[in-house]
Amino acid sequence: MNRIDRLFGILVLLQTKKYVTADKISDQFEISIRTVYRDIKALTEQGIPISFEQPKGYFIVQGYFLPPVSFNSEEANALLIMERLVSGFTDQSILKHYTTALNKVKAVLRNNQKEKLELLNNNMILQLPDSIKNEFEYLSALQNAISSQCIIEIAYTNNNALTTKRELEPIGLVFYAFSWHLIAWCHLRNEYRDFKVSRIEGVKSLEVPFRKTGHMQLSEYMKLLPVNY
Repeated sequence: MNRIDRLFGILVLLQTKKYVTADKISDQFEISIRTVYRDIKALTEQGIPISFEQPKGYFIVQGYFLPPVSFNSEEANALLIMERLVSGFTDQSILKHYTTALNKVKAVLRNNQKEKLELLNNNMILQLPDSIKNEFEYLSALQNAISSQCIIEIAYTNNNALTTKRELEPIGLVFYAFSWHLIAWCHLRNEYRDFKVSRIEGVKSLEVPFRKTGHMQLSEYMKLLPVNY
């Protein structure tokens, strides 16, 4: 990778995260820490407002926006194959948002790239077993609840076909045993519970912050899962 491409790549990386450490930049672009410092200095000399906060790392000052980026054919193809995986392994809400994002990518492609992408699109098929169903549409709402750390109310149908309302503090989503599962602190049971997303009948944000402090890490809960796939 030449230096111009690397500088642009560092700028894009800074745009995608709130903070980026020098070690992260060094690892991603396979350069020394000293080279990271030189590259950051070069970007600031071009008028890009990059600042640093110890120990979090570098960040772009709020209010600066990178002009629309271009994509090469391989990057566009990678996004296209991800659309197949999104349609097969997520739900309708995520597919809708991903398709909107992909259309924005297609809009900046050259005409010959669009033609190749359309040809590829017509010649890729993802075949999945009938056991994988994604007819629900709650993953996007659950993502928002997890990131905003807000309590939600769900209607949930258990194995005995009994539907109850639960107030939850969601800590994460896990895809295992070929299904999405919401891991959350349940106010009704006063413990962490595993809710299969396909059995959720409705999601409502109560717009109330979590009441419980010190939630366990999702990685710790995963040690309790009944299977390892």
